[in-house]
Amino acid sequence: MAKRPNLLLIMADQLAPQVLAAYGPSRVRTPHLDRLAGEGVVFENAYCNYPLCAPARFSMLSGRLPSKIGAFDNAVEFPASIPTFHHYLRVGGYRTCLAGKMHFIGPDQLHGYEERVNTEVYPADYLWTPDWRLDDETWLEWYHDMSRVIESGPYRRSVNVAYDDEVEFEAVRWLHEHADSGDDRPFALTVSFISPHDPYLAPPYWWDLYRDVEIDPPRIGDIPFETRDPHSRRHWFLTGRHRAEVGELDILRMRRAYYAVTSYLDAKVGRLMETLHEIGAGDDTLVVFTSDHGDSLGERGLFFKMSFFEWSVRVPLIVHAPFAFAPRRVRANVSHLDLFPTLLEAAGDGALPELVAPVDGRSLVPLASGGGRDWPDLVRAEYTAEGVNRPLLMVRKGPHKLICSPADPPMLFHLDNDPDELHNLADDPACAGVRAELEAIVAETWHVETLETAVRDSQSVRRLVSAALNTGTRTSWDHQPMRDASQLYFRESGDIQASYAGTVR
Repeated sequence: MAKRPNLLLIMADQLAPQVLAAYGPSRVRTPHLDRLAGEGVVFENAYCNYPLCAPARFSMLSGRLPSKIGAFDNAVEFPASIPTFHHYLRVGGYRTCLAGKMHFIGPDQLHGYEERVNTEVYPADYLWTPDWRLDDETWLEWYHDMSRVIESGPYRRSVNVAYDDEVEFEAVRWLHEHADSGDDRPFALTVSFISPHDPYLAPPYWWDLYRDVEIDPPRIGDIPFETRDPHSRRHWFLTGRHRAEVGELDILRMRRAYYAVTSYLDAKVGRLMETLHEIGAGDDTLVVFTSDHGDSLGERGLFFKMSFFEWSVRVPLIVHAPFAFAPRRVRANVSHLDLFPTLLEAAGDGALPELVAPVDGRSLVPLASGGGRDWPDLVRAEYTAEGVNRPLLMVRKGPHKLICSPADPPMLFHLDNDPDELHNLADDPACAGVRAELEAIVAETWHVETLETAVRDSQSVRRLVSAALNTGTRTSWDHQPMRDASQLYFRESGDIQASYAGTVR
């Protein structure tokens, strides 16, 4: 059997592809991602399947639409019985490891990873459970607000930077230790950073990188509240727009900080690629770079994510494997659901077990290879968390995107002709056929009333369980990485000479 490739999945958090040079003219300096894109396959129209952290990640890892695994929001348990692609890779002979954020909720903090080298950045319990009993104008104290925008700028240190520095260090350490371990299994390493997620607090070095750069404002500025679509009006309250005024200078400062933190993240991507070459794995490692969702960055007066407009729901997706795929750009619509079958096919060669549960995606290998003429060109996504009280759904097929909910009038856009999504074609008679086709896909994919009931029931159960678990003695689900100090560095029981293995003399 031919040598199977190592797999390196690098994830950003809340990174909009629109700010990257790989996706069009950009003022953001990302030389390492530029190189990765130039040597790899760039998927120009890639989407998450839920524009919020935890459900997007659970969906990606399982290859299932979020509602099919009960991933309703940021505080719902990811069941341990659901196979991820790392379960298959591990059974198939890969050494699997996670460094960084994956926002797992519940007692299982591994989900197929053999090792996890640092803890989670967010709570692993039901603390952030939404409540659909609240009205459309409720702001949640623990949620995003405009202080994240107003207070953006250069900061010597932040929780996000401290976390990402640890993630980089532990990932690089793990790669070197794997190379020195004598373990001949290929590796499947996930390195998941929280940058450039808000709060937008840029290390001074990276902030100063943009001292002479004219920061571009949003393409589409604030849309008056009274002319917003219903979900964008809810979004106003969800993100605390009613609690603080946000001016043009605030937005420009926020975008500069976002660009700076993106450059900071880019340097970490460069360090990981450099490490692959240092350990001799640079020529046989398939690298995937993506983000869990995007960031609106003030476009249309929206901030953060939780929306199906393009800046929130699109993601960067770059596959770098020069030994397998020539550089190219792919315009077809794809989503995170497609990563599960893609990575299993790339790692296959008959060594992996047959699927024991269905997946909703398709392998990207044909598209990455220049084929894929039968590709369905279809993406589906959903949202059932804060800011709605009925399911919000999205379908994109070809150039058309439908956004719909039982609570709202539908929105239909032709993204080739209207990339800024300013012209709702839902009531245009010329588009009646397209609307009917996409609504049929919605009906085939979701039973909306059943989904709504399931979400409300889940919230109710979790509110009760959370109250119980936080009464009396509390047992944390947060991952506690363990390292056996007796096996580190120089120890009397070890071979001193062997401790130098892998060092450069």
